[in-house]
Amino acid sequence: MIDKPLVTVEDLTVKFVSRETTVHAVSGVSFTLDKGEVLGILGESGSGKSVTLRALMRLLPPGKTRIAGRIEIARQDVMALDTAGLSRLRGATVAMIFQEPMTALDPVFTIGQQIVEAIVQHEGGSRADAKRRALELLERVQIPSARRRLDAYPHQLSGGLRQRAMIAIALSCRPALLLADEPTTALDATVQIQILLLLRNLQQELGMAMIFVTHDLGAAVEVSHQIAVMYAGRFVERGAVAEVVRHPRHPYTEGLMGSTVHEVEKGTRLTPIRGSPPNLAALPPGCSFAPRCPYVIPRCERAIPELRPIASGGYHPHATRCIRSELVGHPETITA
Repeated sequence: MIDKPLVTVEDLTVKFVSRETTVHAVSGVSFTLDKGEVLGILGESGSGKSVTLRALMRLLPPGKTRIAGRIEIARQDVMALDTAGLSRLRGATVAMIFQEPMTALDPVFTIGQQIVEAIVQHEGGSRADAKRRALELLERVQIPSARRRLDAYPHQLSGGLRQRAMIAIALSCRPALLLADEPTTALDATVQIQILLLLRNLQQELGMAMIFVTHDLGAAVEVSHQIAVMYAGRFVERGAVAEVVRHPRHPYTEGLMGSTVHEVEKGTRLTPIRGSPPNLAALPPGCSFAPRCPYVIPRCERAIPELRPIASGGYHPHATRCIRSELVGHPETITA
């Protein structure tokens, strides 16, 4: 019997609706993720990456949010879960590391109290046992003087230590899936590297699946097995990390590669992507990247291209959402 993927997402759509407008934050996202695998979602701010993560745990405000599609995690239909079912899912099966731990941690409780509460809530047992586990977790995420930090409040820790504490809380109930929402963005470069290495080592040691959201190509490459490039609420390219990085086939991915310092020699001039991301409340017709694309042709503006595989075979087949993907990098061959 073949094991089912740990995560299956099919045609996920998220809209934010108000009297004035409708924002199409996520449009038709589909993917699968196996146990122990890491998916990196890469894209600029506002591309829908964080909204996708929150939709997986149904953390978006219900009043103004419209979610459609299929989300299955650990054989559970997330869209069908009631409030009690969602409470059991969050923390025990799926945990999340947020971008800014200072806003995610409760300022009136110590770090130790917050870890203990998560353990007792989902696994029961005594608070004394939970506190021992909390100490073990702080030591596992390499917080110095871990016993003393148990009684510290979030504001008493540095940004790097707060992020490590957030990781400890996320791991407290041994989740099968860890969602990491730009966990290194608010940290300085040295601490970013430390947190990335810590996440990679913990993921491998514990055998968790992870979805890692970032705008940093280097960070995505460091921790991911497969990568999905997101633009204007859609995946525009997807595949194994090495294949996407070495052979980008969507103009947006190509632009991200040209505007990053990852594996670039000192003194090399970077090439920024021209223009700005589109307004998700008023997307252009056709390909959303067309207004910024150096290879745009009239056909690009007439229809939204599908995400099509470039070549068959491979565990993570390379796919791109471009009607002329075979011509990317060869503008002299473009025709209307």
